[in-house]
Amino acid sequence: MTLRTVRTTLTTLVAAAATVAAAGLSAPSVAAGAEQPSARGHEATRAAMDAAVKAGVPGVLVRAHDARGAWHGGAGAADLRTGRPPLPADRFRAGSISKVFIATVLLQLEAEGRLSMADSVDKWLPGLVRGNGHDGRKVSLRQLLNHTSGIYDYTEDPDLHLGGKVFLDHRYDTWRPEQLVALAMRHKPKFAPGSGWNYTTTEYVLAAMVVERATGRSYAAEAERRIFEPLGLHATSLPGTGVRIPAPSGRMYTTFPDDPQHTVHDITEFNPSWGWAAGEIISSTADLDRFLTALMRGELLPAAQLQKMTTTVPSPDFGDGQDDGLGIFRAKLPCGKVVWGHTGFMPGSQSMAYTTRDGRHRLVVNFNTDWAGDSDAAAYVLLAEFCGTTSPATLTR
Repeated sequence: MTLRTVRTTLTTLVAAAATVAAAGLSAPSVAAGAEQPSARGHEATRAAMDAAVKAGVPGVLVRAHDARGAWHGGAGAADLRTGRPPLPADRFRAGSISKVFIATVLLQLEAEGRLSMADSVDKWLPGLVRGNGHDGRKVSLRQLLNHTSGIYDYTEDPDLHLGGKVFLDHRYDTWRPEQLVALAMRHKPKFAPGSGWNYTTTEYVLAAMVVERATGRSYAAEAERRIFEPLGLHATSLPGTGVRIPAPSGRMYTTFPDDPQHTVHDITEFNPSWGWAAGEIISSTADLDRFLTALMRGELLPAAQLQKMTTTVPSPDFGDGQDDGLGIFRAKLPCGKVVWGHTGFMPGSQSMAYTTRDGRHRLVVNFNTDWAGDSDAAAYVLLAEFCGTTSPATLTR
């Protein structure tokens, strides 16, 4: 989620990846001293990070893991005021990467026999999804997780105030999950359940509400008990209505599309309850890397549920080469490599977490701004790491 639309940024990521590969662009010259011995084998990634900073992204933080082991890299500034660089332990808002966690918890509950992906939403949340053509009796939990429910995306409702500078006046507003769903119910569904595909944050708010109804505990408590604590994800948290990012962390920056001056705003502090469980998560590159590794290696889900998670449907809105599983995307890159993961967008933050299916090659990235997608910076870093594709000397916004 972001002040820019999720769909536009993800489409840009996939489409730009193909464009970059086809262009055969050459790498920029890297300033003396910018390369470190630990970056051996990641030179293209380092070049893509530097190009992103040259294009105006304040700071980039990367953790990559391959046969050579783990590499942390940073470029630019985590804090424009002090010039402090991004550091490996920094925490950031990971946005919709939250959705992979929600799907994991829901599939764990299925493995325990407490619910089924074939259950209707109405079975767990009776009467909540109703109105203007919506009918929770006809929507399954599986359709929530693979975005085929047709339910309207509440983030598109203007009363959420995500569309421009007005967000500054509402950055500390508190939203309850029921209110978010009610925003969606004011609109007609995108299509009949199961007849199309559309990325919708409302679906994951509902999925987390199902977790609460099935367990009798808060979603945050279940995520901590089932994932954070067993994996030792000490930098990962669900802040609820808390406005701050725990230290250590940098600052997060945004501009607004309705501001012709393109003024840069420090947007680090805000109430993330408008994203709730579907977007509020705070984490680090190391924690997200550990989570993806455990997930793909079967540490969090039995084989049957992991198979369900990685069974995909086409996601045409995101362009060719990317399909949607349950909470996780499968992307075939132009070089032929297939990766699994998710992107995350919040005001002032854009993140990616991707891995090969065997978990041996992984990448987690955070840009401390939400305009990185405007310059295709995310696509360049993704292709640089997984395909070795070099990036241009400059990117344009």
